[in-house]
Amino acid sequence: MMGIIKRFKMPIIIGLIFAALYIIEPTMAEKSTDVTRNYFKEMALIMPPVFLLMGLMEVWVPKDQIQNWLGSDSGIRGGLISLLLGTLPTGPLYVAFPMTATLLRKGASIGNMVLFLGSWAALKIPQLMVEIKFLGIPFTGLRFVLTLTGLVIMGFIMDASLGRSSAEDWLPKDKDEVMKKDKAESH
Repeated sequence: MMGIIKRFKMPIIIGLIFAALYIIEPTMAEKSTDVTRNYFKEMALIMPPVFLLMGLMEVWVPKDQIQNWLGSDSGIRGGLISLLLGTLPTGPLYVAFPMTATLLRKGASIGNMVLFLGSWAALKIPQLMVEIKFLGIPFTGLRFVLTLTGLVIMGFIMDASLGRSSAEDWLPKDKDEVMKKDKAESH
């Protein structure tokens, strides 16, 4: 019983917060429930294609190719590929995390993945077009350069601190390993 409570601690806490919110402030609880429902709908529509894409990438793109394109020896070319891969998509950021984990398992460098995630979050081309329209080219250009500079610096720092150990040391290998770990913790 304690294992189940420990395993589902966060959902239980969230459920208790929702219950208290329904008692204290019912209208706010209803709005919160609507937001949560819409978020889950969005996730249900977006995540299956992402997992399909990840599975295809796992099968079709060889590990040595990822290491060549995005690995620690890829240099500026790897950074440019990471930047390009991060600026093109239009989906939400949470889509990029499973893709990043797959790329890390296949040998992509941490620095390139920081650049990929950061450019997905802050340098997407559609986002830049809207920003240019409302804030102008000088502002957008300066923000782009400063953001890109910050991402490159963060990538170097992450490579320096985590790059010494391989991703296998801190990233779960696959679903089976995570399931074994969860079973061991619940007993």
